[in-house]
Amino acid sequence: MLHYRGLKLRLHPQVYEPAEDTFLLAENLDVREGDFALDMGTGTGIIALLMAKKAESVIGADINPTAVELARENAGLNGVENVEFRLSDLFEGIDEDEKFDLITFNAPYLPGKPEEPIDMALVGGERGREVLDKFIGEAGHYLRPGGRIQIVQSSITGVEETLEKLENAGFKAEVTAKKHLFFEDIVLIGARLIHGAG
Repeated sequence: MLHYRGLKLRLHPQVYEPAEDTFLLAENLDVREGDFALDMGTGTGIIALLMAKKAESVIGADINPTAVELARENAGLNGVENVEFRLSDLFEGIDEDEKFDLITFNAPYLPGKPEEPIDMALVGGERGREVLDKFIGEAGHYLRPGGRIQIVQSSITGVEETLEKLENAGFKAEVTAKKHLFFEDIVLIGARLIHGAG
């Protein structure tokens, strides 16, 4: 059991356990009163549950069915009712009519192929950024005008490349926080959809 900012969270060996990257996002969440928010790759549900304290409603999505079940359990454990968890490969389980003010994504970044469910939280494709690039290409369609995204990624997978791709997808983007770990920086990128893009 993990205790964090008033939340109690059950953990599971096949679900990514909140770590430095999670807490970097948690400490810098750009959620506002009345937001409709989406937490992509929700894992234990920690970010979605933190956002639910301010947001009007939150959807947490994950490709790992064990994560979705665990996140639902954690919502129940904390009595949070304005959050819904869905099984979804990126935006597959999200309707394009559902527009959000904020989308968060702690992106997988290791190169390779996932072997088991937990790997999907860490392994981002052959170059390590295929999942992130797909997310950037699609996110704008699910945001309201002026909507925001927050992405956590590692310096291993090219922060400049991410900023460039966000700009090309119609966002104004910048690094808003970073934390140095052994051989990498964990970086938080904040981006706002410029009206009319996406």
